[in-house]
Amino acid sequence: AAGAVLLPAAVQVGRDSNVNPSRLLMPLAFGTLVGGMATYFTTANIVVSSVMVDQGLRGLTMLDFLPTGGLIVFVSMIFMATIGRHLLPNRPSAAPATASSLSRALSETYQLEERLWELRVQPDSRLVGVPLKDSHIGEELGISVLAVWRGHEAILNPEPTEIIQADDYLLVVGREERVRRLFEWGLKLGRDAETADPDPRRYKRKHEYAVDLTEVIIPPRSTVVGKSLLELRFRNRYGLTSVALWREGRSYRTDVGKFQLQVGDALLMVGPAKRINALAQDKDFMVMQSSHAFAPTAPHKMFWALAITAFVLLAAIFEFIPTPEAMLLGGIAMVLTGCINMDEAYRAIEWRVIFLIAGMSAVSIGMVNTGLAERIGVALVDLLDPYGGLVLIAGLFGLTMLATQIMGGQVSGLVMAPIAVSAGLQIGAHVDAIAVAVAIACSTAFLTPMAHPVNVLMMGPGGYTQSDFIKVGLVMTVLVFAVTLAGMVIFWGVT
Repeated sequence: AAGAVLLPAAVQVGRDSNVNPSRLLMPLAFGTLVGGMATYFTTANIVVSSVMVDQGLRGLTMLDFLPTGGLIVFVSMIFMATIGRHLLPNRPSAAPATASSLSRALSETYQLEERLWELRVQPDSRLVGVPLKDSHIGEELGISVLAVWRGHEAILNPEPTEIIQADDYLLVVGREERVRRLFEWGLKLGRDAETADPDPRRYKRKHEYAVDLTEVIIPPRSTVVGKSLLELRFRNRYGLTSVALWREGRSYRTDVGKFQLQVGDALLMVGPAKRINALAQDKDFMVMQSSHAFAPTAPHKMFWALAITAFVLLAAIFEFIPTPEAMLLGGIAMVLTGCINMDEAYRAIEWRVIFLIAGMSAVSIGMVNTGLAERIGVALVDLLDPYGGLVLIAGLFGLTMLATQIMGGQVSGLVMAPIAVSAGLQIGAHVDAIAVAVAIACSTAFLTPMAHPVNVLMMGPGGYTQSDFIKVGLVMTVLVFAVTLAGMVIFWGVT
């Protein structure tokens, strides 16, 4: 959630300061992960605490995570500001790989301050059946054709031999008076009757017909996940066209509308500015560039939201109300005060995670009831405890961290927490410290994009590949591992 909230702002800051997104978004993702290590409110931390309660032990609190987690946050910030930033990829904006780079490269190359225009080729146009090189659009009018949309296919930077067909949509850049002359060649603006009117006397203001480029990210909890743009009737509904899709290190530019959308997909969209602004208000999409993309919907409720958040945090820190009850009261208060409505509250719940935890809880309980967790715990104690409690914690941290890269933090917490607690009970000490270390390991999801949803979310707009996460994530993993062990010695007295 933190990553989704901060992503548009980070991209905008990068644009304003001429810094590539690849330099900003991985630190943002890793920052949300290490930030969760210092609080109780991370899902894995709650899961580990609940496993302890199920075994008759005291649950963990905010104060259990804050010292060690806070140290990790502090050291990680220093590392990223000094050494880590040199490990980050810095791909030039001209590389036509990502939605971000495509948008910026087109804007810079074609000087899009003159604006883009979308024109439809009428069946009786003189251009039908003519290759672009013989159309004389550039020679006579000085207009550049940037892309052609034909059915569900987007043709970026079309070849001179590309033959223009009836009902093609041409994306062109040029001056308004030059574009008007294309009306005489059998081309019309836009897709509907209003924008198709070629009469210059009834021609409306330029900005209503010009089109812009923007990036659109599919955020977590979006209802469009698993559906294609064709199924959504996206073009008819929103008046925008998807030029390219970036997913898991690869760019797709053909039949973009047929791909089933996934969380973290980055789409390069083209359309009128007012349509882009309208899309920015739809919570199923995260628009990276829009005058309404960052506009709060209820700014007058700011102080209510601040007061409720402060109450929940104080309740969690000082435990005058159990944390789960405090969180539930905070959610109800947000609705009653009008900070959010019921639909927003319902959508804010990560139902997939809830059902995942509910299902995996049976596995966790089964490991305890059948004695499997105890057996594994005894084996680990026999193997590592002779070298000291710190080595035992290091071994559990390493196992949990590796499991997290494959299963994710929530599942690895449910699997490893019973084993960790059993190991702590076997040695008769450091149970809380072991639990905190295992919970932190569940958030050490730096090595693969799939290890945590926030990594997936940053892949598209950042243009990252698997190797990028390994390069920076490996150092971050070693750093968190070392600082966690230091925290175990300093704050928990483990030796």
